[in-house]
Amino acid sequence: MSRVNFGAKPLMYPQPVLIIATYDENGVPNAMNAAWGITTDFKEITISLSEHKTTDNLANRGAFTVSLATEDQVIACDYVGIESGRKVPDKFEKAGFHATKSDFVDAPLIDELPVALECKVKSFNDGILIGEIVNVSADESVVTDGAVDVKKVKPISFDPFANAYYGIGEKVGNAFKDGAQLK
Repeated sequence: MSRVNFGAKPLMYPQPVLIIATYDENGVPNAMNAAWGITTDFKEITISLSEHKTTDNLANRGAFTVSLATEDQVIACDYVGIESGRKVPDKFEKAGFHATKSDFVDAPLIDELPVALECKVKSFNDGILIGEIVNVSADESVVTDGAVDVKKVKPISFDPFANAYYGIGEKVGNAFKDGAQLK
């Protein structure tokens, strides 16, 4: 195998496309796109963020939601990543998003994105946001037999090599089961 070197860059697959939603000091919803995030414990999510309107809101409200970006909403989800909430105060509305207040945290759920983690800020230091996952909610339209159906959600992944978004492919195996064949 011959390898090509790309240097020290954040190039990894898959990178979920996360849409972080907050309320500002006046209760106006805001959203931003973040690709550098991952669940880091059973009730914890960690996201790398630079300074944004969202980080101002996190400091004011101490809560946020994280929705999975979807194929159906790729344009709106990309828009909230390329437009600044500091420059465009109604960017949430311009994206075509509608908000419903979470029952669990002081943050908006995005009606158009069917799966969301509802979180409280545990810490935000040196650009690293750590949130406590208080609840995970899903629109009933994406639930099959009591579980979220990835094919109905149609989440997207960010390709940092090509700056592109991709849908999720077909099932290729069974977690915590297939490896048992080698025992």
